Order: sequence, then structure tokens, then C-alpha cells
Amino acid sequence: MTRNALGELEHQVLIATLRLRGEGYSVSVVQEIEDRTGRSVAQSAVFIAMRRLEEKGLLTSRLDDQSEEGGRARRYFEPTPAGRERLREMRQALVSLWDGLGPELDGAR
Repeated sequence: MTRNALGELEHQVLIATLRLRGEGYSVSVVQEIEDRTGRSVAQSAVFIAMRRLEEKGLLTSRLDDQSEEGGRARRYFEPTPAGRERLREMRQALVSLWDGLGPELDGAR
């Protein structure tokens, strides 16, 4: 795993953009995170995380100027190959950490 670890929100944003398959923009990513985690997140925090992940080379974006009449153009994000690899690494690390801890969580020792 790389030494440049991601924070919890960055991790969730990266997963949400992967789930949205290239159709992730700040509002849809917020909705995905809130629906799946029950956690309320600010759209501005998600957008900042998305830009940070793009700067790290883990997300790529495109501007869709085909917005609805009078609407703003949307910036859509999706994971880069490096972002997908980072997700694989993080998932494996978490699975490894959790391995065998079911009884500990259930109160058995």
C-alpha cells in the first residue's frame, strides 16, 4: 500500500465515483455517499475532495457543457487506472485488518 493514504471522505468519494461509472458529479456523489453510509456530507467538501483526488492523479474529469437550458455545465469525475489500483490496495488492506475479528466484535474473547 502506498504511503500517501487517503482520508475517509476521499476514500468514500473515490468509491462513489467508481459506482457512478463516469456519471459522478458533486451532487450525485453526495447522494451516493449519503444513501450508502447514512452520513450527511457537504457538497462543497465532496467537490474539494474530488479536486484533490484529481490533483493526486486518482480521478479524471470532463466538463459537460451540454447542460439543460439555463443550467450550469457539470464536471463529471471517474477513477483513473491509478485510482482503481489505490481502491484495490485499500480494500485488501481493510479486509486483512478485519480478518478473524468477527468474534471480537460480537463480544466473544
